[in-house]
Amino acid sequence: MFWLLAVPLGCLLVGSWVFCVLTVVAARRYLSVRPPSPGGAEPVSILKPLHGLDEGLEQNLRTFFEQDYPAFELLFAARDASDPALALVERLRREYPHVPVRTFVTGEAPYPNAKVWSLSIMMREAAHDLLVMSDSDIRVTPEMLRVLAAEFQTPGLGVATCPYRAVPGGSVWSVLEAVGMNTEFWGGALVARMVEGGVKFAVGPTIAARRRALEDIGGWDRLCQYLAEDFVMGQFASERGHGVILSSYVIEHRIGTQAMRPNFAHRMRWNRSTRRSRPAGYVGQIFTNPFPIALLCAACFPASWPAVLVTLIFRMAAAAAVFHAVLNDPLCRRQPWLILVQDLLSFAFWAAGFFGNTIDWRGRRYLLLPDGRFELIAQ
Repeated sequence: MFWLLAVPLGCLLVGSWVFCVLTVVAARRYLSVRPPSPGGAEPVSILKPLHGLDEGLEQNLRTFFEQDYPAFELLFAARDASDPALALVERLRREYPHVPVRTFVTGEAPYPNAKVWSLSIMMREAAHDLLVMSDSDIRVTPEMLRVLAAEFQTPGLGVATCPYRAVPGGSVWSVLEAVGMNTEFWGGALVARMVEGGVKFAVGPTIAARRRALEDIGGWDRLCQYLAEDFVMGQFASERGHGVILSSYVIEHRIGTQAMRPNFAHRMRWNRSTRRSRPAGYVGQIFTNPFPIALLCAACFPASWPAVLVTLIFRMAAAAAVFHAVLNDPLCRRQPWLILVQDLLSFAFWAAGFFGNTIDWRGRRYLLLPDGRFELIAQ
């Protein structure tokens, strides 16, 4: 009976240590890639879906108006003309008269993914081939477009994901979620990039893409069927032979203040969506939270308590390789103990994510289908 429990727990613990080592190696490999020096100034269309006044929205949008780049346009879309975010855009347009700006009212989306509907309308009207699709809760520095345009000088590049440094709001729940994004999530993404021989996915907050690459994979008519349209965008582009990369430019993802209930709902939506989009990878996420595994081993076998200390060393080294070296995150540097609290919470949500096939999103309930598509549940 001892071996029936000790062997699998031991394998999981050693596997989590191996994953920590892989994270450090993967972070170093990512940092070893440098973008080409800026050449020309290819014009860029920035597409921004809007939905209400997010926390910090004015400053977020302002950083896009202030891009140090000679040729770009800004396109904004909201579902309703009364959306206060559109009024904010109009005020910023007057402050920055040299920036070409267009706004669109999309109306109700004909399918569940309203963000995709907004992006499809904006892409149809965009003037340029190089597109940057960025959520409203993103903040950048003036050189963002210069870095992305330099990377897209590489022939064959179709999609680039910008890694993000999550910046929390005032609640403890958003702080813990930001810690998870800046350690566990991006650690897993970097390892996937390394072991899969390249990037075969994309991540939603900010993605740059060639218009022709999106059209080649079936366009928004195909992507609109998926909840994780960002992930499958990169997957489909890779399958069609387009280059897909993690950009060298790190953005700020301002996740805002969330109370416990909406934060937990968001986490469950994320986990269930990941399970559907990447089932094998989701099972493998057990190795991304080594601290809970070590505690479980020690609880079952008290003689294994020294393994907890070893696990802490491995975990903190892996976390630092991501939050410090890659993302330059001050939050985890100031309060590294939060990483262990978040690991426990994340492990619980990972386990819960195996159950249930429905999600709540912007006040509506959806059914997740086995292949990652989703559909609205009639109320």
